Amino acid sequence: MNQPATRIDRSFLTRIFDRMHGLVVWVIGDVMLDEYAIGDAARISPEAPVPVVRVQRLEARLGGAANVARQVATLGARVSLAGLTGDDAAAGQIFDLCREADIDVHALRRVGPRQTSRKLRGLARNQQLVRLDWEDTTPCSVEAANWMIERLREGPQPDVIILSDYAKGVLAPALIERVRGIAASTGARIVVDPKQRDFGIYRGADLITPNLHELGLAAGKTFEPGDTAAIAACAQSLALDVGADALVVTRGGHGMLVVPARGPHHAIPARGRALFDPTGAGDAVVAVLATALAAGATLVEAAHIANAAAGISVGRIGAVSVPPDEIAEFLGGGDTRKVMALDELVAQVELWRIAGKRIVFTNGCFDLLHAGHLSLLHQAAQHGDVLILAINSDASVRRLKGAERPLVAERERAAMLAALACVDAVTIFAEDTPLQVLQAVRPDILVKGQDYRVDQVVGRDVVEAGGGKVVLVPLVPGKSTTGLIERIAQRSPLQP
Repeated sequence: MNQPATRIDRSFLTRIFDRMHGLVVWVIGDVMLDEYAIGDAARISPEAPVPVVRVQRLEARLGGAANVARQVATLGARVSLAGLTGDDAAAGQIFDLCREADIDVHALRRVGPRQTSRKLRGLARNQQLVRLDWEDTTPCSVEAANWMIERLREGPQPDVIILSDYAKGVLAPALIERVRGIAASTGARIVVDPKQRDFGIYRGADLITPNLHELGLAAGKTFEPGDTAAIAACAQSLALDVGADALVVTRGGHGMLVVPARGPHHAIPARGRALFDPTGAGDAVVAVLATALAAGATLVEAAHIANAAAGISVGRIGAVSVPPDEIAEFLGGGDTRKVMALDELVAQVELWRIAGKRIVFTNGCFDLLHAGHLSLLHQAAQHGDVLILAINSDASVRRLKGAERPLVAERERAAMLAALACVDAVTIFAEDTPLQVLQAVRPDILVKGQDYRVDQVVGRDVVEAGGGKVVLVPLVPGKSTTGLIERIAQRSPLQP
């Protein structure tokens, strides 16, 4: 049986996120380096029937348990990471990235003979074309396990302990046994993201967060994602078998299933943008779920928050961390995350281009949003996959329209426009024209109203030089901000 819906409001989220700042979280598990070779694939190799990726940039990010720790740090908690790396260049990158993310690495150990786990992904046009892995799955020794635990214990006691298992050998029985002992003495919860077929190895954990495939392997069964009753029955049985309080099962597009060892289950529907990349979604779930629980949320409340983080994560390429304000906006139905500074917008545009998206751009003051604005934006959106809207800053509007304008401040204008489903990003520019933004974004389509001639459109040369074009769309007669202001001033009735 399903439980009634849980309401997550802004004041509650504020309290939970504020409490996260005082928490101590240990993340123990398989640390990895995620690398991305990002580019375009326009031809097939003459040497073999494989695409040639013309690499445009390389990125290195924290992966595995390190990505979990980064998400915890992004939430504001104090996080210590324990795991094993080799003594190689990849390990050096992991240590540097951890320090940049404010992750304590005193319990992260370099082991000379070991090879650092790495995953190199080749990406082009929203497709992962190849993945190359380097790994060492040698089980963690008792000596290494004791070393990591003792280094962790040099700091403050944990409020929650996350075990991030990628089956690379770190979470050996000796290490898990030491963690159980510490949890018993400190009262800290243990939350596990599993990879082992036998969940018995995690006995003593409070919460286990398998995806549907991992649950099936543990149970020796295959499940349909929509078969909630069968999944819940199996998860409840496993929870009872291993002494866990609950299992939280992630089901991709079918959302999450919270299954207590005793009591009714709770289904949480998926909430997400278009799926770009599922990489790291499970890391986001276990990190946010565990930290929210430690901050005082109930299991179902914490699962709702974690579900939102996963929904944001899968809309981006590669392993990412999701900040609290984005989670709050996502749960609240707001879209202020669409409002971006120019550097953020440029980075997002690169991801859209990699995904093969056609970029549309338009601009204006958009003071007092009216039907004419909506018509322009809806028409513009029809010319591509992504619509970027650049609006004049307050100072820019004053220079163009006079000292009494704008009537609505720039951040309020941006937030209202971002709430429109047809708008994918909003940026504010301080200049009199959007030329600087156009030069940075290089859209495929530049849309303006038919009150302009093509030769009058600012940035036309920039767009056309990049192979794009200018499109003029019809305006709604009699609909303008100036006319609306005049009617308000004269208190004249609106005309149909």
